[in-house]
Amino acid sequence: MGGVTRRRWARDAGAGLLLCGAAAIAPRAARPAPAVGRPAPEFEATTFDGQKVRLADLRGDVVILNFWATWCGPCKVELPLLDAYYRARSSVGLRVLAVATEDSVPASYLRPLSKALAFPLVRRINGPYKVMTGLPTNYIIDRSGVLRYARAGAFDLDTMNDILTPLLNEAPPADEPAVSPIAARSP
Repeated sequence: MGGVTRRRWARDAGAGLLLCGAAAIAPRAARPAPAVGRPAPEFEATTFDGQKVRLADLRGDVVILNFWATWCGPCKVELPLLDAYYRARSSVGLRVLAVATEDSVPASYLRPLSKALAFPLVRRINGPYKVMTGLPTNYIIDRSGVLRYARAGAFDLDTMNDILTPLLNEAPPADEPAVSPIAARSP
């Protein structure tokens, strides 16, 4: 092979390998991003006690996905508020999943907190949900599986009541039980 031919062959072979490699590592079909007013994309969460929870398992309930961190001041105020609200409203179909966002704190430090809260702490979530512009970030999904709220910033009691009370007063979809098959953790 001459010099020019060898370079052309190497270039063409490299391009072919690059295309093959790109096909091999192409991501799965893109997941739809969460959008308020649209059906909420599926997720699967793994709690600190190892339980797997999928959004499909929670259909018929009002779901709060809360992203938080131990170093976040507003999160330290919001988490106890969420816990008290959940204890008061879980019997009418409220579910809360609190997603710990940092890997810097060993799970052993969070286990006592996960046992003290009435709702599960999540150590891993698969799906398109993420921290938005800051912590805490909250997503609220209604009983029919529609995303009704998605914002960064801590809840206060008035905001929670304004958003959640109407959703909790809605009847579950006709094809769903009044309370999900996932047992609520007893408060």
